Amino acid sequence: MDFQGFRTMLEGRKVPAEKIDLALALAGRFEKYAQGSGSESSADTAWAFSKILIKEGLNTEDNFITLARFGLFIKNNPVYVAFLELVDGGEVQENLYRRVAERFDKTLRDEIFAGIGVAPFGIPTPEKPRYLQPVIERLAQAVGQEACREFLSDCLRDLPDEYYSHEPDIYRSCKNVDEYLVKKKQGFVDELETCLRAGRPFFAQEITEEVLAFIRSDPEIGGGVRHGNVIYETKIPYMTKQYLAETDETLKRYYGCHCPWAREAIKSGEQVAPIFCNCSAGFHKKPWDVVFGQSLHVDVLESILQGDLRCRFAIHLPE
Repeated sequence: MDFQGFRTMLEGRKVPAEKIDLALALAGRFEKYAQGSGSESSADTAWAFSKILIKEGLNTEDNFITLARFGLFIKNNPVYVAFLELVDGGEVQENLYRRVAERFDKTLRDEIFAGIGVAPFGIPTPEKPRYLQPVIERLAQAVGQEACREFLSDCLRDLPDEYYSHEPDIYRSCKNVDEYLVKKKQGFVDELETCLRAGRPFFAQEITEEVLAFIRSDPEIGGGVRHGNVIYETKIPYMTKQYLAETDETLKRYYGCHCPWAREAIKSGEQVAPIFCNCSAGFHKKPWDVVFGQSLHVDVLESILQGDLRCRFAIHLPE
């Protein structure tokens, strides 16, 4: 292992000096484990190691971020993506547990989580659907479809307003909503072009010229299109390069889905209730909530969990 090279990378990511030695030791331990497993580049190896960390109580966000960075450092994309998925949305079920009690009551929370519990942070992605599906199904049955939809559309991710504090300023600098949408789209394309030039991934996916052409051709991806007071927005596929090349419809949907709590169910044939896609809709409306200083209404028009090949949302602006 190139300890000095990884140290330099961590220093460049502003990792505190007191945490770097621990990060190096963890990366070295994973490398040794992977070599012993005989499958150093496998996502399965990364997920198996995550279960060891859970058992030892070392399943912290910092540790999984360290391992994702290590995968990136050694140019091992399956390992990088596998560990990144453990952090991305890792808070969802804990937030679901807490917010059900806050929105409804603790008795209902205990009923819908009975016999299931809260998945430990860092649980391997293939195991997440079996923790999520029964809870969502029970919640919808208990409170009704509309109340469940409204609850989920607040999004179960941690999305503090500070993440989007620049959006109101950008919006105010534009003469209207349409100009703001053009700026959002251009900013998104600029970010992807930077990834392409630098040879680095956008989140978990490789950016190619074909991917860029696809994104540029669809005004709803990364920006949105306004019709009256409604913004129509389509989610970028999770793995656009593979999505564009895939001809099998099930795998195409698999490569399109971003949600680590649902994606593996698409490939395995398990069920995750499509109503859960309202959580993703809430993620997309969040910047608009901050711009207008209020929680807006959003509809799921198409979603991969309900059998479509994309996720598409309608965000309703104030009058």
